[in-house]
Amino acid sequence: MPKNTLQHAKVFAPSTANGANAALGDLPAWNLTDLYSGTDSADFKSDLTAAQSEAEAFESRWKGRIAEAAAAEGDEGLGAAIEAYEKLEELMGRIISYAGLAYFTDTSDPAAAKFYGDVQSAITDSSAHLLFFALELNRIDDALIEDSIKRDPQAARYSPWIYDLRLDRPYQLEDRIEQLFHEKSMTGHSAWNRLFDETMGSLKFTIDEEELPLEVTLSHLQDSDRAKRKKAGQALAATFKDNLRIFTLITNTLAKDKEISDRWRGFEDIADSRHLANRVERPVVDALAQAVREACPRLSHRYYAMKARWLGLEKLEFWDRNAPLPETPQQIIPWDEAKNTVLSAYHGFAPEMADIARRFFDHRWIDAPSRPGKMSGAFAHPTVPSVHPYVMVNYLGKPRDVMTLAHELGHGVHQVLAGAQGALMASTPLTLAETASVFGEMLTFRALLERTPDRRERKAMLAQKVEDMINTVVRQIGFYEFERRVHTARREGELTSDQLGNIWLDVQAESLGPAVNLSEGYETFWAYIPHFIHSPFYVYAYAFGDCLVNSLYSVYEEAPEGFRDRYFDMLKAGGTKHHSELLAPFGLDASDPDFWNQGLSMIEGLIDELEMMES
Repeated sequence: MPKNTLQHAKVFAPSTANGANAALGDLPAWNLTDLYSGTDSADFKSDLTAAQSEAEAFESRWKGRIAEAAAAEGDEGLGAAIEAYEKLEELMGRIISYAGLAYFTDTSDPAAAKFYGDVQSAITDSSAHLLFFALELNRIDDALIEDSIKRDPQAARYSPWIYDLRLDRPYQLEDRIEQLFHEKSMTGHSAWNRLFDETMGSLKFTIDEEELPLEVTLSHLQDSDRAKRKKAGQALAATFKDNLRIFTLITNTLAKDKEISDRWRGFEDIADSRHLANRVERPVVDALAQAVREACPRLSHRYYAMKARWLGLEKLEFWDRNAPLPETPQQIIPWDEAKNTVLSAYHGFAPEMADIARRFFDHRWIDAPSRPGKMSGAFAHPTVPSVHPYVMVNYLGKPRDVMTLAHELGHGVHQVLAGAQGALMASTPLTLAETASVFGEMLTFRALLERTPDRRERKAMLAQKVEDMINTVVRQIGFYEFERRVHTARREGELTSDQLGNIWLDVQAESLGPAVNLSEGYETFWAYIPHFIHSPFYVYAYAFGDCLVNSLYSVYEEAPEGFRDRYFDMLKAGGTKHHSELLAPFGLDASDPDFWNQGLSMIEGLIDELEMMES
């Protein structure tokens, strides 16, 4: 299947319905005609048919001949075969991107769900004819591959992809088994993913006799009125509890599905398949997780104790964790102001960065309003290099929504710049895919802070930034630990809802600290995290990206000369280089344990600054 994965926002960015608050202004909706003019359009139907026929033709021409192609050149050479394969990946990526984006805007629409399901099935069938290619290529002797790359300029152009692909060799199965895994994905993990999305999109949460969707209810956890926050927290807990049986079944099934796949492929650790996909070594991730866990007392534990004092509370309840400080301005931020804020911050760093981001607004590559059934959270979807990315947010008009917009546009800029690498090499491993998004947030935060002279407002802004960083680093590593414990325990048998809830509470208590009271109901909150369902062990990429960006930003502040060019070169590289190669020009090394402490020290420094404001 095409590797055009979504890059998700962190799970704390809720919004409200389009038109529910006129102060937001005119919120843009996607214009998907750059992909296809409609679900029943002739161009879409033609491409869907072409995907099947061209995939069959590719299989007929090249299957059983890849070793022969590696020894040849020109139209019969390996480079020509890879180029033809890339064109098919581009075509199928365009088709499935369109179907997915149409579906994500309203997962409760039966017609959209059927369309997405039918297209998924068709693309699965078409791509089954391409499975042989990577498997056969990986069976070729290393010496022949090297010889082909030296002789064939077309093959040489794809050498980063070839070398990257060959990392999968130890975990590659016999062709027929790979085909079975591929074809059954439609009735396996993909089906359970869709069940989760449609169930979550249909949920209603009752507050004061009003039924609200998930995003709107989550937004109340950021309300200045504590009574409203409590009602929202209790409403979320009540609905999650009513539906816990189905979320428990989904979680158990997907964990078992992953265990079966990992066992057949020979992965040792439960997260090794994700590390391989991210092209990052297990010791690097282990060092990150350990550094964050050790930092919790001086980061999240200390900060939440401070926040409890600011709010006049002995302890924070779970619904107080993201509450605004009394100093926080409460006015709604209109869409146009959010747009100008982000573009101005981007322009201050690099005008060309703002120019790319502006296209998303000018050409409606953004879907901003929340609707019943719309997928929760936010994401950036790269689609395919021949078109452009699309960004989805659920915009409420809160400061955090502005940061989410900056985050997703960072992804979008990254995806545009990497697009020149082509369909096979534009995709960036998740660990580095969060770099531009978190950097975009940092630019926006710093720009806002510089133009805020009022001490009380600066305190509120610093506090919000610290909370966002805690959510990005501490909470996401807590999520990673939750997944590790769940997947480990699942190997001994099915987990009950109570067991999942207890694991969740244990991990949250460790990461958030004693100043946060995880009262009754919070044990259900694991159920709504989409990353656990769609991308197991994805979550550590946020902590990786945040610590990386903190270190990068320190380099930028200390030596801005030439930084922008090196930064753009890193983004343009897409998936063609390992993280060690990309970080070397900045003098950074993620394999060094001190690297993570350097990133965490920036968060600690902001907390120190807030602590001094108390005196």
